[in-house]
Amino acid sequence: MRLGLLTQWFAPEPGPASLPAVLARELGRRGHDVRVVTGFPNYPTGRVMPGYRLSRRMDEVVDGVHIRRVALYPSHDASAIRRLTTYGTFAVSAVASGMDALHGLDALWVSNSPITTALPAWWARFVHRIPLVLHVLDLWPDAVAPSGFLPDASTGRSIGRQTIERAMHGWCGAMYRSAAQVAYISPSVGDLLAGRGVPREKLAYIPMWADETPVSAPGDLRTELGLRDDQIVLVYAGTLGETQGLDVLLDACALVDDPRLVCLIAGSGLAEDRLRTRAKEAGLRSVTFLGRLPRTDMPALMAAGDAHFVSLRPTGMAPYTMPSKVQAILAAGRALLTAVDGDVATVARDSGAGITARPGDVSSIADGIRELCQLGREKLHLLGRAGRDYYRREFSLATGVRRVEAALHAAVIGGRR
Repeated sequence: MRLGLLTQWFAPEPGPASLPAVLARELGRRGHDVRVVTGFPNYPTGRVMPGYRLSRRMDEVVDGVHIRRVALYPSHDASAIRRLTTYGTFAVSAVASGMDALHGLDALWVSNSPITTALPAWWARFVHRIPLVLHVLDLWPDAVAPSGFLPDASTGRSIGRQTIERAMHGWCGAMYRSAAQVAYISPSVGDLLAGRGVPREKLAYIPMWADETPVSAPGDLRTELGLRDDQIVLVYAGTLGETQGLDVLLDACALVDDPRLVCLIAGSGLAEDRLRTRAKEAGLRSVTFLGRLPRTDMPALMAAGDAHFVSLRPTGMAPYTMPSKVQAILAAGRALLTAVDGDVATVARDSGAGITARPGDVSSIADGIRELCQLGREKLHLLGRAGRDYYRREFSLATGVRRVEAALHAAVIGGRR
């Protein structure tokens, strides 16, 4: 089949932004002609990455995949106006400079985040008659409320917030209706979408996968950091924002007096400076900030951790959220300590790889850290093995690509009808 991907985020952008590239490559390996429309890489710094120069459009071929990059306003800071400008400029540029790259496709896979991708998706659907598979990677507007993107609910602003939320719900409803298939990444989201009017026959459960690209043997980060063999390393790797609720991790580490505990925090974000200051003022010797590491160092960081921490600030949407780092940790064969209700906690329990704590509860998270220390490295590695087996059964790249391929095929059949 001639298949397309429409996504604002794409490799070499790191983390979850790289996963559409994995999908494109694997679809190509399965014999499909794959075309991609995306933006110039600028996540997470908000600066266009080295090797790229912002222009109206640029074509490249990577791993046999034809990629059309279109202009956008690069930004990834705290300003809602600048973020909205980033989203909007990509959408407009994709319509103006990207649609010819998608002409003649049998079906188009669309990332729903940000929801402004609806503009080029609708153009592909209604002008070029290309059936869509909409993959709901973030549930809007629910997922963006904790990030500060919406006005707060203080007096005088609640009406404006409600108006924006209603508009977003209507916009998303139109996206769901225009798609032949609507994919969701965690079970609870499927139920939520059905409750919002998406027909069950259009829904397809397609959880995300990890980047399984083979890498050279990772360096020994434990040795580089001077850690002893008996020390228990808990790692948090990812965005340091308010949504992640990492203050409770610092407070929990302060309550654990086990001298073997080492907590490594890697990543960057809007809350980084405040978290560093808080840890310094509290005298947390067990906590070390590593900053944002290059992608090539991530295997070493994964290997260094005996367990990895997954947390979200308690909100109404947290139970429906499945951070991509969960799959990455399971694929790496590492144990989990989770402080999230809902689907993440279910995976932690069902996989046999995780210890669950109550989200936002410092004492509960501290108890979880103590349990990690009591288990010791050998038993934690056994938990990690169980998690890797679970990943292969439930989340593997091969399984995910087959599910996407099936949804695209169903969209083609539906389009012909």
